[in-house]
Amino acid sequence: MKAIRLDQFSEVDTFATHLTVQEIPEPALEAGEVLIRTLAAGVNPIDYKTCSGGGASAFIGDLPFIPGWEFAGEVIACGSDVTGFDSGDAVVGFIRFPERAGCYAERIAAPADQIARLPKGVAPITAAGAALAGLTAWQALFDKGNLQPQQRVLVMAAAGGVGHLAVQLAKWKGAHVVGTASPANHDHLLALGCDQAIDYRDELALEAQAPFDLIIDGVGGETGIKAIALLAATGTLITLPSVTKDQVIAAAEKEGKKALPIRVEPNGQQLAELLARIEQQELTVTVAETYPLAEVARAFTQIATGHTRGKVVLTLGS
Repeated sequence: MKAIRLDQFSEVDTFATHLTVQEIPEPALEAGEVLIRTLAAGVNPIDYKTCSGGGASAFIGDLPFIPGWEFAGEVIACGSDVTGFDSGDAVVGFIRFPERAGCYAERIAAPADQIARLPKGVAPITAAGAALAGLTAWQALFDKGNLQPQQRVLVMAAAGGVGHLAVQLAKWKGAHVVGTASPANHDHLLALGCDQAIDYRDELALEAQAPFDLIIDGVGGETGIKAIALLAATGTLITLPSVTKDQVIAAAEKEGKKALPIRVEPNGQQLAELLARIEQQELTVTVAETYPLAEVARAFTQIATGHTRGKVVLTLGS
């Protein structure tokens, strides 16, 4: 089978040299797993950061490494102890994170408890872009943030992969949602359900909307630290970027406020709930661009700009 393999950690401008399509054996099927024929695989900031030597690189072991943690595809075979899935089933998964999962490949051995059936009305490309970002948004809002109806929510970097899904899920829950993004993305955010879209550079406009019961910080660093001032005394800030989480949390503690980190976890049941929301058109996944598997370096270059609207997805087969 064909797979993308990284032979050494690399900067974005040399990914084309070190991320190549190679022929490798199909994965062996172990207990509790299903073998998948991959149709699409999502591209996320964690993917290129890991291939740069950051991100989840501490968890993946020795190189070479097949990137990718989310996919949509078709079941080819099931382990003898697997129930609930059959050959031919269309499925979606976010698997094994933060350890290596190898989703940028034509075949994947996936834990059966970390996948969900793909509803007939949802395209594989859409679903492949929903898993990691959708579960991050879900767990940040509901598991970590304990979001309740009528609360005020600020989503920072609201036009991005996680952000645009967090906006919609917060509205689905009945919250009042404010999103930050560049002005070019404001109409898009309003169409997704944002009650107000604010230029991320307009600190006065943000202050006028404060305080917020919940802040989803998709930026981190100094921007995340400044957002603490916008948080209600009893509110919670969930900071997504792991590289600056300690700084943001320490700054919140200094102000007597609550900030929490998050590491998204595979969850087949939550994934099924997200897919149901997509099928019922209560949740829209914005796919910014698709690339064939061999053009993963181009996909990483786009994601690395930090200004992608929605998701980037790799395609494999028809």
